[in-house]
Amino acid sequence: MKKILLLSDTHSYIDDAILRHVKQADEVWHAGDIGDLNVTDSIKKLKPLKGVYGNIDDAKARTEFPLDNRFMCEDVDVWITHIGGYPPKYNNKVKEALVANPPDIFITGHSHILKVMPDKKLNLLHMNPGAAGTHGFHKVRTMLRFKIDGKNIKDLEVIEFEKR
Repeated sequence: MKKILLLSDTHSYIDDAILRHVKQADEVWHAGDIGDLNVTDSIKKLKPLKGVYGNIDDAKARTEFPLDNRFMCEDVDVWITHIGGYPPKYNNKVKEALVANPPDIFITGHSHILKVMPDKKLNLLHMNPGAAGTHGFHKVRTMLRFKIDGKNIKDLEVIEFEKR
């Protein structure tokens, strides 16, 4: 079993509150718009990190992180990309590959809107953790925490912080 912390859209922001949750996870996944790599460096000092770059990320971030990250966690097929859309309106850049070979979990960022929803047609769970940073229109900073146990995704929790 693995405890996962999922965050996105930090836009160069990291604080002790985020890092407290990092310490409680087995792995941290970042769905892009990292900003300053100090954010991911701070996380990597504490826990293993998987991530992708987002549309605001510079060449250094794009060298360190891929546009798409597909991997297995326990027995769950995971695909993370920053701009992927939502069921059933996926981004055209991922839609064909997503339909041809859907993962168990499809994770996106970009919108700053926390959303977890099943796609019954593709038999996947879509997750967007919202935004953990302070830059953007969102009023509440959010992240997601959940466990993966074999093929099961369970104990999903929303973590909320005030924006400022």
